[in-house]
Order: sequence, then C-alpha cells, then structure tokens
Amino acid sequence: MKPIPILLYHSIADQVAPPFKKWAVAPAAFASHLDYLKSHHYRPMTVSQLVDSTENNSASLPERPVVITFDDGFADFYTGAFPALRQYDFTATLYITTGYIGQTSRWLSREGEGERPMLTWDQIRELHTNGIECGAHTHHHPQLDTLTTTAAHDEIVPSKLMLEHYLRQPVTTFAYPHGYYSPAVRRIVQEAGFSSACAVKHAMSYKGDDRFALARIIVAADTNTDAFARLLAGQDLPVALKRERIQTKGWRWIRRSAKLINQRRLTP
Repeated sequence: MKPIPILLYHSIADQVAPPFKKWAVAPAAFASHLDYLKSHHYRPMTVSQLVDSTENNSASLPERPVVITFDDGFADFYTGAFPALRQYDFTATLYITTGYIGQTSRWLSREGEGERPMLTWDQIRELHTNGIECGAHTHHHPQLDTLTTTAAHDEIVPSKLMLEHYLRQPVTTFAYPHGYYSPAVRRIVQEAGFSSACAVKHAMSYKGDDRFALARIIVAADTNTDAFARLLAGQDLPVALKRERIQTKGWRWIRRSAKLINQRRLTP
C-alpha cells in the first residue's frame, strides 16, 4: 500500500490575525517547501490526475507522487502561491468557495479575518488557463454535516454549476469545508457529478483510498523544512481509514447539538 501525500494549504501570507495564524504559511516557507519537493524528485499532480492514475490500471503513478491542494480561494493564492508554483513548474488543485468570489472571507469574522480578499473571476480564469485545477468548496463554507440534506445540496451543487459556467469546463473535484462530511453529504457530492472529494484527516492517502473522502495532510504556519520532510515521509501520521471513526460521529453529534441550541437562542 503505497502512501501518497496530499498536502493541504490555506493561505500564503506573512501578516494575519492571531486566531488565523496556524493556517497562513509565510511565502518564504512555502518556497522552501517547493524547493524540497523539487530537489527530492517529487512529482506534483492534481487531485483529478491522482484519481485517474489510481482508478485506471493502465496509468501508473510516478515514483514520488505528491498533490498540492489549497482550500477557500483567498486572493493570496494568486499573489503568493501561484508565482512560486510557476517558478518550479508545479501544478496544484485549488478549492474555491464561490459565494465570496471577488469579495472578502466574511465567514472568518470570528477569527479576525473577515476582510481577507478573495480571488476574482478574472484571476480564477487565469489560474485555470495556466494549469491550476479549480475545484468546488461549497458556496458559503458551512459545516456540511450539520445541515439538512436540502441545505447541503444547495451549498454543493450551485458551487459546481457556477464554476463550470465561468470556466466553461466540467468541475470534477470537491473539498468538504473543515473536512466535515457525512454519508448523506458524500452521496450528494457523488450525485452532483463530482468524481472525487477531499476530506482532511491529517493522514496519508494511498492508492486504495476512498476517492470521495481523500485524506490530506495539514501544512501549518510552523511547518519548517524539517517538519515538511517528516510529513512527506509519513512520520507520526496514520494511513487513512476507509471507515469513519466513532470519535468522528460523536464530534458531529456535538456540533449539530450546539447548532440547534444556538438556533433556539436566536429564535424570538
């Protein structure tokens, strides 16, 4: 069972609010990560390329595959990540929250980052034209597994259709906000026409991984080159499980209960 690192980034920035600091990797650190991948002969692939290679017996994986993913669609992907990726001739998969395109990350107001600029449609088209895979990340970035089936559908499907309308190409990969999903959410993603979906799990993926719940490894602000090398080697990381952990189900129940309590408090 060959381990495959699927890396998860969010923001490439130096200056961020303290509550969001974990999710923002400095440009210099990101450049060092890419340099490590290049010097150690890793071959970056998009999520869809990886899925195609693992699903199609006639296609073989490169010797050292790696997938670079970004969630949310912050504008600093265009200004910070994209130039560095182009310098190394690397591809990546970018998951975009469509409801905030051309605006700011209002869902991060509690973290002090509600005014963080998001990508514009022109930037997204340019990224797509230059080999960056664009995937869907819902319309408003909710915890999908706490929503009703109808509400989850209304977050997942429009994000796909909107991206396809502007990019004039099928959008086939999805990422669950916060990594949260349920069997019902997973089914909606499949029925919407996606061929893959990324979770988080902070674990190594592998050739037989569930393509609708691919495991990813979190790359955080404090991931220096040595820590990055350990992540790629899978040190202290589990290999993804196909079945949902009991703890995951319990945490979902807690979050759903908290949401119901807050809704009741807000109801006059």
